[in-house]
Amino acid sequence: MCSASAPGFRTLGIMITYIVVFVFSFLGNSVVVFVVTSMKKGRSSTDIYLMHLAIADLLFSLTLPFWAVYIHSGWIFGSALCKILSSLQEASVYGGVFLLACISIDRYFAIVRAKRQLSSHNLVVKVICGVVWLVAAMLALPVAVQRESMFDSDLGEHICFENVTGENIDRWRVTMRILRHTMGFFVPFAIMFVCYGCTVVTLFHARNQKKHKAMRVILAIVLAFVLCWLPFNVSVLTDTLIRGGSLLLESCETRYAVEKMLHVTQVLAFTHCMVNPVLYAFIGAKFRNQLLTALNKHGVISKSILQTYRKGSGHSTSSFRSRNTSVKM
Repeated sequence: MCSASAPGFRTLGIMITYIVVFVFSFLGNSVVVFVVTSMKKGRSSTDIYLMHLAIADLLFSLTLPFWAVYIHSGWIFGSALCKILSSLQEASVYGGVFLLACISIDRYFAIVRAKRQLSSHNLVVKVICGVVWLVAAMLALPVAVQRESMFDSDLGEHICFENVTGENIDRWRVTMRILRHTMGFFVPFAIMFVCYGCTVVTLFHARNQKKHKAMRVILAIVLAFVLCWLPFNVSVLTDTLIRGGSLLLESCETRYAVEKMLHVTQVLAFTHCMVNPVLYAFIGAKFRNQLLTALNKHGVISKSILQTYRKGSGHSTSSFRSRNTSVKM
């Protein structure tokens, strides 16, 4: 009979990785929120979506130190934190992917339909962000209700897991996983694929260099999302089919391989919360300029340093302010 978990896989390396991701994610996403909130004029709807995306990543990163300890030493924080952190993680994942879908729709209307971007003060933007967080919270509610700390006699330690009793335990868990796959990845990804597909075709025919630059960060964000979360979703889907009886395992080694794949792809997925700020910094020239402007405004850097960078990057202060200062570019 197979063991409850793959032998000897819980390592100190995974714990350290989670801590490192937490530090970089917290710092990077805090900078994004700082930059967007420092914009007094010219904030677009996309900027607001990106700020909420950074908030979602911040919330997600706050759970990582606890999962780092959990992966190494078992769950030692009790049922209350098990419920709170699990639901917070679930809601932030849903919120993040929904916001990515909102950004793709926003870009579609701005470029393909050639409609003017909504102002950040527009009521529609505020309502959409509110609905996103409300739906994310509702989808995370089952996790908050069912998860709790319990002792696993096979592992010899406490775990944070769904405490479901009755004859339909496996069916309930498979249903919840299908919901996560559908609402937390495939539906938003389909929306992004359609919107950005149309947008790329439009830009290809337009041959507008400025519009091409405007799309680089957004497309990089979507690509990073797919690269980080697709392997994990495939791994979880494989495990779901195994638990549901659709896939039959021939040996314990195969089961252990699937579990190890789940752990490795989960680490990759969790690193996603620190990726977006890096993309803004390395690809988004306007983000870098706005960050320097905000730092100068708060007295962190001098005006001479700000002007030197602007000259070096080919952006004067007046020309920068005359444009739509969007984080995405």
